[in-house]
Amino acid sequence: MQHAEFVHLHVHSEYSLLDGAAQLEKLVKKAKDLKFPAIALTDHGNLFGGIDFYLAAQKAGIKPILGAELYVAPGKHTERGSQDGGYEGANHLTVLVRDLAGYKNLIKLVSKAYLDGFYYKPRVDRELLARHADGLLVLSGCLNSEVSRALSGGDFEKAKQTAGWYQEATRITWRPATDAPTRRCSASRRGPRSPTPAAGSSRPRSST
Repeated sequence: MQHAEFVHLHVHSEYSLLDGAAQLEKLVKKAKDLKFPAIALTDHGNLFGGIDFYLAAQKAGIKPILGAELYVAPGKHTERGSQDGGYEGANHLTVLVRDLAGYKNLIKLVSKAYLDGFYYKPRVDRELLARHADGLLVLSGCLNSEVSRALSGGDFEKAKQTAGWYQEATRITWRPATDAPTRRCSASRRGPRSPTPAAGSSRPRSST
């Protein structure tokens, strides 16, 4: 079967309240009709539709990519205040799952966001994200992301530094023998990164 050479990696469903409207079964059916090889689900701050989406996509023969659009507090996620995060008290960050370790880490992040970081929205922070970054892939996000806000304000240096921090926080290398992620620990030992399967290929890595 000939697949389309395109995959949506930033998708909201009916579980993104006041934002998304797509029903999961209809979303997956449309993706199949368009011959997408895969499709992501990145609802705002939650994984509520994750299991139903995963099962529906597998049934349709489409590779599911689980994820979420997280809310990142500008300071500690436990602090209550907007600071430079706008009225929501947070910036947006699109996060995708690479593997089972990433799925478990995203569950931890979302859970901690609701239990410890809720202020208008369920929020994480950079420190929390860095501790649970294994198995996750980070995108620059929407117009409310840190990178986009900096670019919109004309601060290109801040945008570059912000993107660099997230790249470094989620940087991993793969051991060919086990395909297990190992965090790089020394800047002097880094070599070229392997292309990210979800963003750079029509054959994304399985979410589990």
